[in-house]
Amino acid sequence: MFNRKNVGPKERIARIVGGCLMVLCGLVGLQASPLGLAVAAVGVVSMLTGVVRYCPACALSGRKPTDHC
Repeated sequence: MFNRKNVGPKERIARIVGGCLMVLCGLVGLQASPLGLAVAAVGVVSMLTGVVRYCPACALSGRKPTDHC
């Protein structure tokens, strides 16, 4: 299941950077309120999909990466 990568290199960088920003905004900007923790959790998931180069939602929809893996 996880052997097929479906996140391209450009999208990988965008997911990692965007996830880091979401975690930062959730914990610092929203002062770790319940909404801030939710934003941070979504950011962690985004970072993880970038790091492992696999997105389950993209796999369910049948999406393939646009860049070469």
